[in-house]
Amino acid sequence: MAQLTEQMKEMILTQQCFHATVSREGIPNNAPKRSTRIFDDETLMYAEVTGGITYKNILEGSKISIAVVNREILDGYRFLGTPKVITGGEIYDRSAELSLKAGMPKPKAVILIHIDEIHTLKPGPMAGKQIG
Repeated sequence: MAQLTEQMKEMILTQQCFHATVSREGIPNNAPKRSTRIFDDETLMYAEVTGGITYKNILEGSKISIAVVNREILDGYRFLGTPKVITGGEIYDRSAELSLKAGMPKPKAVILIHIDEIHTLKPGPMAGKQIG
């Protein structure tokens, strides 16, 4: 079971996260998602506002990889996960409210990402190795 540490949570909340998916045809897509947040110790989330390629790939069954790096301290993480699309209910309503308060449009969906693996992106001999 991959669990977020406090250091990982802090980095996710203070640095830009980039989400990578792949189409059915195998075409990779990488996109910044500034709404990336922690749902719980094993789950990330973001508000899907644009409904673009990342969303389409997820709807077609793509797994997701989320990278976050802090260049100032030369550290970072890659989270591999399984996304779940939420388009109604309490989780969606709370996220939509937060988006609107932040001056963002109401999301098309909220994406929960169950973290399957965590890899370090810190330079050195452990770079890219699974740590969770």
